Amino acid sequence: MAGVSRERDRGDGPEWGTLWLLATPIGTLDDLSARAGTVLEGADLILAEDTRRAATVIRHLGAAPAGRVVSFNEHNEERRRGQALEVLERGGHVVLMSDAGTPVLSDPGFTLVREARKLGVRVLSVPGPSAFTAALAASGQPPLPAVLVGFLPPRKGPRRRRLEDLRSLPWTLVVLLSPHRLGEELADLARVLGPDRPATLLAELSKLHERAEVGSLGDLAVGSEAGSPRGEYVLVVGPPGEVETSPGVDSEVVDAVYREAVRRGLERAEALRWTAAKLGVGRRQIFAVLAGGGREPLPEEEP
Repeated sequence: MAGVSRERDRGDGPEWGTLWLLATPIGTLDDLSARAGTVLEGADLILAEDTRRAATVIRHLGAAPAGRVVSFNEHNEERRRGQALEVLERGGHVVLMSDAGTPVLSDPGFTLVREARKLGVRVLSVPGPSAFTAALAASGQPPLPAVLVGFLPPRKGPRRRRLEDLRSLPWTLVVLLSPHRLGEELADLARVLGPDRPATLLAELSKLHERAEVGSLGDLAVGSEAGSPRGEYVLVVGPPGEVETSPGVDSEVVDAVYREAVRRGLERAEALRWTAAKLGVGRRQIFAVLAGGGREPLPEEEP
């Protein structure tokens, strides 16, 4: 069929090597596949997002790679891609491994895989850990259909625009969150997707201190993890459903009571709880009113 590339057969001329996509642990080293050691030992070139992390994985497996381990990141991706294709053209084997999890999904490597496919190079996976599937399976949210969103833009404007694009999707969303912006990102998720949207926030997947919070986006935005982030986070947002109706509250009254809570020295989460208790409504509704009025209870807005 015209326009369709296929992997090279032995009769196609010089045989190219194989590009291996090697999944690495997202937490516990024992999650490594035994097959990973065999693939690493046969590698003529290993592309690693973090060479120190790669060295730890290789030592754990007791592997002795035939080739070099070199860095592969967004800054040197183009140069390394050419180097990898040269090795593959000579019939060598190249291994691509990320810092943690399955390569390419939220890490550099897509262009290398695409170029290899265009050339008919064999691209094989050594399946293993993935924050996407691990979080989705353990979240308690509907698993399919689901969309891997990846990391959100660090700046507020682009982040909200990305979320606006996702708001109409009727599916479960899996979002990787930065611990440095956890409170801000959860607040924006609640603001744009809706404070009543069900979600599960998972921290430190497969590690010793793995934990989770389940609730609405509004609740998670003022929860304990948002106030004191520790570790790596994955958020699984359930599909939108029917939103429960509740008695309306005057936005000016909410704002006034919330401001009073802040003047009393209460932190964001405590201020929301205090306001909700004063007015006899849920925290989610208070959050929704404040966010809807353009005055979000974010740390940088508090005195």
